[in-house]
Amino acid sequence: MTTWQELDTELDAWGQAGRRALFWWRDDDATAPSPALERLLTLQAASNVPLALAVIPAAAEPALARRLEDLAAIAVLQHGHAHANHAPAGEKKSEFPASRPVADSLADLRQGRGRMQALFGRRLRPVLVPPWNRIAAGLLPHLPRLGLHGVSGFKSRVDAWAAPGLMQVNTHLDPADWRRDAAFIGETACLAAAITHLRLMRETAEPEALGLLTHHARHDGATWAFIARFLHHVAGHPAALWVDVDAAFGAGPPPSATSPRASS
Repeated sequence: MTTWQELDTELDAWGQAGRRALFWWRDDDATAPSPALERLLTLQAASNVPLALAVIPAAAEPALARRLEDLAAIAVLQHGHAHANHAPAGEKKSEFPASRPVADSLADLRQGRGRMQALFGRRLRPVLVPPWNRIAAGLLPHLPRLGLHGVSGFKSRVDAWAAPGLMQVNTHLDPADWRRDAAFIGETACLAAAITHLRLMRETAEPEALGLLTHHARHDGATWAFIARFLHHVAGHPAALWVDVDAAFGAGPPPSATSPRASS
């Protein structure tokens, strides 16, 4: 059974190496004020951990923008366009699958970005969170032309740059079991996921901040309790640091258009 002590042991290893492990927090599917959103904002304020809120553009209400107006620790990300599934029958859900015409996907993203800019202004960051954490690879090189310079999914990235001018910083710890109606997956599974990513990053030249992924509208009591403990526990370790989305994505210049990565 993986324990909090094992998490501390891994973080101690970072400290012994003279390094700090970075963490960031992303919450998905926001559209409007609600009791669940209030619980999320209360937890954020109590923990003092920066939060990136992924908002669904087509469903976003002006009341949400007003609620977030004075909350400096909350950044807003674009969560697709309408969170609508366009994948063919039998495939995993995706708003932007490879089978969908590129022009249609880009039109939705452009429309969604315009609405997000109108609602959230400078609070909006140039980061796309594709619904279900899936997006066709062929769309990625087009995103910077829409003003999107970051993309965030789930599980460890393959490369820090998903395309020229497009950085990828993912999430890695999701406490919800989506096969059981988003019930809590359990403390052991959560801690094991965190430790696995941290160990991998400790051996990586270009480490990726560990991303905590939450869904405020779907959590049960056990999930909320774990999130609160995880936020505070990590914040209390000297070799760990919660960073905001700007810092999580702020790593170095993009590859040039003539680099092997850019031309591949």
